Amino acid sequence: MACSSIRPFTLILQFCFLLFTHAANITYDFNITWVSANPDGLFNRPTIGINGQWPIPHITATVGDHVVVNVENQLGNQTTSLHFHGLYMNGTNEMDGVTGTTQCSIPPGSSFTYSFDINQPGTYWYHSHNNGQYPDGLRGALIISDPESPYDGQYDEELVLTMSDWYHGQMPDLLKSFINFANPTGAEPIPDAALFNDTQNLTVSVEPGKTYMIRMINIGAFAGQYVWFEGHTMRIVEVDGIYTEPAEADMIYLSAAQRYSVLLTTKNDTSANFAFMGAMDQDLFDTIPPTLNPNVTGWLVYDKSLELPAAALVDEYDPFDDFTLVPTDGEELLSTVDYSFNLDVKMNNLGDGANYAFFNGITYVSPKVPTLYTALSTGIFALNASIYGVNTNAFILNKGDVIEIVVNNDDTGKHPFHLHGHNFQAVVRSDENAGFYVGNETFPQVPMRRDTFIVRPIGNIVLRFRADNPDKFP
Repeated sequence: MACSSIRPFTLILQFCFLLFTHAANITYDFNITWVSANPDGLFNRPTIGINGQWPIPHITATVGDHVVVNVENQLGNQTTSLHFHGLYMNGTNEMDGVTGTTQCSIPPGSSFTYSFDINQPGTYWYHSHNNGQYPDGLRGALIISDPESPYDGQYDEELVLTMSDWYHGQMPDLLKSFINFANPTGAEPIPDAALFNDTQNLTVSVEPGKTYMIRMINIGAFAGQYVWFEGHTMRIVEVDGIYTEPAEADMIYLSAAQRYSVLLTTKNDTSANFAFMGAMDQDLFDTIPPTLNPNVTGWLVYDKSLELPAAALVDEYDPFDDFTLVPTDGEELLSTVDYSFNLDVKMNNLGDGANYAFFNGITYVSPKVPTLYTALSTGIFALNASIYGVNTNAFILNKGDVIEIVVNNDDTGKHPFHLHGHNFQAVVRSDENAGFYVGNETFPQVPMRRDTFIVRPIGNIVLRFRADNPDKFP
């Protein structure tokens, strides 16, 4: 049984009070097909849709529900999968949707059923986790409602706002040119546009004097985005499924895969409409094409008869520091660490002349047999990391242990790191150019938590979590 996987442009770290009174069984039937789309108005291209439509539908559920997603792959020329980004899948690791890790890819003409319980509220997204495929369109919002939300009754309406980069080229071609001897510096493909809700010039009708919870999700492949609403202040109340104490922000930065929920209260009059902006982080781009518009504009529309004003220029990007957020549950620092290891990040060239990403001098190669299948079928040998293959860079963890990961970024670019099946406590995050972690920090008593963190250029971050989501059961 063989599988293959190619990472997308973002560098992702991958480790492999329920209320049942009103629980529901929710079923989605998804036929994954090719459609045509032109969201930036500049280029019509083949795009991966669901049930003949794109943008693809949101998945919505409530804590306590059971979700079934029946997938039919009718692409014809590509394999696929679906990953439900941020859902821990505790007890159902085989539903995580990562080809080469928890399953084989779904061949053309074949089907796969994902079936799992919803045990956590918050803002998530789902996407293909196969051959860097999702930027071709197979990505959408996944929203889990919470009857016990600490912010229940504090807002009038929910809105979903996705942001993403957009490419005119298709991923198979872009990946071939990206990891190629002709690109020895590893310069990532530059997006052709930025999108809000898979379109441009988005208008959002609002009413005066109301409070909206806006669930923001960066479903992009590569570019982080700065987001702000002119004339309005955001109050952050959730990140990556973790409720936080309210924190006011004028501007937020979302790396690829990060999510924020904010409360935004509208003005008490309807005398003007207001722009809101997304600006791609151009520090990530090796070159800036002269034709690129790195921004996308939307509008809060109080009165449809009034003009949509041009967005104002900003002097600098000064986003809110997510490291200062405090989870509402008050989870204290995991102070006693059972197992600590370093992941030193570097970009380098191999003998083929192409540029690759490395953890501790090892670049990932997908195994022929998914890692989970090996763990479940090799008995006591599953505790020997070598059976998973040197280039999977496997670490064996004991259930219940507190794990500390020290990520040292020896690269001049910022990178997001995502943990499957858990969220991290971030106990240290250095400034840019601080170098490797040296262990002389004071840790917060109640650390910030989320499942996707940014490590700064030539910087470090120290992350902790409890290994409570095993891939093997007695």
